[in-house]
Amino acid sequence: MSYKVQFGQSDDYRREELIRAIERTIQGLTLQELEALYYDMSTKNYINDALT
Repeated sequence: MSYKVQFGQSDDYRREELIRAIERTIQGLTLQELEALYYDMSTKNYINDALT
């Protein structure tokens, strides 16, 4: 049984829910933690744009 069928939530709703959870977590990070996260995500090609 899939998550969507089991809990009755659409993929779009679940995606928005996850984005909100990630945003709340990111807001609590220090500058150093954000920089480390950015570096990690950019080296794994999750972020492809460079800061200018």
